[in-house]
Amino acid sequence: MESIDNKILDKIKKAKRGSLFYTEDFLSFGNYKAISKALERLVNEKKVCRVARGIFSVLEQDPHLGEILPTAEKIAESIRKRDKARIIPTGVLALNKLGLSSQVPMNLVYQTDGSARTVKVGNRSIVFKKTSPKNLAVIGNISGIVIQALKEIGKDNVTDDEIRTVLNHLKNEEQYRLEHDIKLAPEWIRVIMRKALTK
Repeated sequence: MESIDNKILDKIKKAKRGSLFYTEDFLSFGNYKAISKALERLVNEKKVCRVARGIFSVLEQDPHLGEILPTAEKIAESIRKRDKARIIPTGVLALNKLGLSSQVPMNLVYQTDGSARTVKVGNRSIVFKKTSPKNLAVIGNISGIVIQALKEIGKDNVTDDEIRTVLNHLKNEEQYRLEHDIKLAPEWIRVIMRKALTK
């Protein structure tokens, strides 16, 4: 009979290197406790890497750098898919994504309609904050981040340069998404975003 450890390894190895797995992904091979123990053994034997609590991977290999850990963003996206939740970057993370801040946030904060939780990844944290559905009703990837970034900067602090950067990004948003999302923004942000609409 094939051991749980081997079944888990087989499943992980069939996936692309760097794919992320959760303890629950292996429950067809045994109960939660048995799976957790098997994963513990595989981590100790260095056959599998524990990326964060309850999240595992066989890491991608770089010829020069060795094993490459998945980025915190990749982990956040993976959790989003698993929970079938919506997430939207906020705060410094939103600014960073738009190039409005060069500061790399230690904590990646996302608003979500999934569970509120904090996932530790090395010395960084991914924080999912529960928010109202209205905050997640945006349908544009770019416009959603723009709204969060501008909220972070604040109405009285936003500079002409920042507005120019934001409008440049919004040129790449589909018009119907932009029109939809403008309605969800605070009034002062609507005024800025409307400038990106092509007549």
